[in-house]
Amino acid sequence: MKRILIANRGEIARRIMRTAHAMGIETVAVFSEADANALHVREARFSHPLGGNSSADSYLRIDKLLQAAAATGADAVHPGYGFLSENADFAQAVQDAGLAWIGPPPAAIRALGSKAQAKALARASQVPCLPGYDGAGQDDALLQAEAERIGYPVMIKAVAGGGGRGMRLVTQAAGFAEALRGARSEALAGFGDARVLIERALLAPRHVEVQVFADRHGACIHLGERDCSVQRRHQKIIEESPSPAVDAAMRERMGQCAVALARSAGYVGAGTVEFLVEGREFFLMEMNTRLQVEHPVTEALTGQDLVEWQIRVARGEPLPWTQEQVVLQGHAIEVRLCAEDESFAPRTGTVMDLQLPPAAQFEVAALRIDSALERGGTVTPHYDSMLGKLIVHAADRAAAIDAMRAALRQTRVLGVHTNRAFLAACLDHPVFRAGEALVPFLNAAADGLREGLQRQEQAALWPAAAAIALGAGTAAQALPCAFERPMRVGHRDQALAAGLRVDREGAVHIRPDAPAPGAVTLLPVAGRSQPARAGVRTLRCQGDGGVLEVHAACVQAGHWHVQTSAGAELWLADLSLRPLRQGGAAAPDSELRAPFNGRVIRVNGEAGALLEAGTVAVVIESMKLEHSLSLPVSARLAEMLVEPGQQVGPGQLLARLAPDARSGPRA
Repeated sequence: MKRILIANRGEIARRIMRTAHAMGIETVAVFSEADANALHVREARFSHPLGGNSSADSYLRIDKLLQAAAATGADAVHPGYGFLSENADFAQAVQDAGLAWIGPPPAAIRALGSKAQAKALARASQVPCLPGYDGAGQDDALLQAEAERIGYPVMIKAVAGGGGRGMRLVTQAAGFAEALRGARSEALAGFGDARVLIERALLAPRHVEVQVFADRHGACIHLGERDCSVQRRHQKIIEESPSPAVDAAMRERMGQCAVALARSAGYVGAGTVEFLVEGREFFLMEMNTRLQVEHPVTEALTGQDLVEWQIRVARGEPLPWTQEQVVLQGHAIEVRLCAEDESFAPRTGTVMDLQLPPAAQFEVAALRIDSALERGGTVTPHYDSMLGKLIVHAADRAAAIDAMRAALRQTRVLGVHTNRAFLAACLDHPVFRAGEALVPFLNAAADGLREGLQRQEQAALWPAAAAIALGAGTAAQALPCAFERPMRVGHRDQALAAGLRVDREGAVHIRPDAPAPGAVTLLPVAGRSQPARAGVRTLRCQGDGGVLEVHAACVQAGHWHVQTSAGAELWLADLSLRPLRQGGAAAPDSELRAPFNGRVIRVNGEAGALLEAGTVAVVIESMKLEHSLSLPVSARLAEMLVEPGQQVGPGQLLARLAPDARSGPRA
């Protein structure tokens, strides 16, 4: 094995490269048009274009990937995770081309990649499963009848793939048809397979997975568990090990079941068996036949490089450890830094400023960061929203939580919405700190977490406004003046006004108009402002809360993304030079706009149709997931301005609405 083609992109491509290069193996990067200048392309020894922007036109094209391997002289293929990593046809095609496949055998992928087949193997191996339906029949009426037989609530799941795509929770029969349509559509788009299964839903379980590894010589071991219960949209955002709910005896029972399932399929390589845990009971969810996003958590506890294990096993070498040699030390937590807003909607943009805390990259350390982020990089709507991962390893869980919160405070990504502040708030929530976060945790806690973040924003509002007002560093702005100059800023759909004055000592005095908080005085620290580069400003000041550093990036004319050293994050508009808004603007409920970039999948209704409150009017696909846009109030559809297949951008007008005459005139 001399040259590995990595059939993936972003941080996992860089992660695999790091190990391969350390082992003296060359690497080949492949790239779409959108990724032509990406970090993983620049860091590989060789690269080859796939063309296209979407996954379907690039990273999901088996023919193009095999052509790239032939053109670059690769003798092995590593699929990473996502894309074709669990596609048995791709694995078989790689082997048929005479290349080494760094992954499980195609037969094992087929047996375990289908949740229905995996459950059949599990039952034969005495692995606990939830009651459900995983038969071949896929007729709508049959599936609804099976859901009735199982009893609500039920979970609809895509038979193929994973990552939370193609999953829908249904609590009552009335919502089954729409949920089935959404699950099928998402599964077909993500995995090329619209088949689903149904199983009884556990409403408040933990999500705990077990890392397994097998070689070609009959050895198969487990490397402990990871707790992945903190999720949004059925996708993990925080993972940790060991699980707060799993003791040594339960770990051994779960590990034995995971190994038994892997053995039953003739498994080779890295895999993850996922369970739902309720009390002391656990039930199989699925087996992921690939390396997981959260594999660094296990690497931290074991001190082992799992990508190196994958490569060595693919070369025919035995596992370096037996089960008796596995020792897990300390506590590790991983968080996924994603391009999304506080409501978990995906966002795109350009990274204007980037500052990461001192950390190792792609290797075990007290703080590790795996990412493909760089200043000037563009986040597109074509791929997953994850930007990177932060991983901490500490002596115990409390220390790991504190270390991760400190690392997130030191992480600065300006120009793109991220969940950085939300992750830090999650980690500090009393339920999470107590080790009691279950899968519904975020559904219950999200509103309170958002309210806390908004309070942080309010506390940082006027220092942030001062940064964008004074941070340009021009002589005119630096001059002291006895008179206030008016300042207006837009924040969360509000226009706030204040008077701003700089005195002879350089202190900044801000007097907000009612109903904003009282006057604020900011004293300069080590210079009034320090412009770092075009479009990015830094203001160091001292207020009532001590020394504060404010960083601001201009994302477009008059619009700023601001982050403070205390962890607050704001999006502000400088309205000081804009005329006051006059009447005539459209009422917010008279139109439907796209909240982010994406592709229209479905539209509902024709002009003149009456749509009830809560009706899904438009479905947009963005970053591999479908997002339903519903009407907040009943309305008549005056005009639908988009159609399926159309690309839309944030703020784009999708539909015009007219009031529902039945509700009478608006107040």
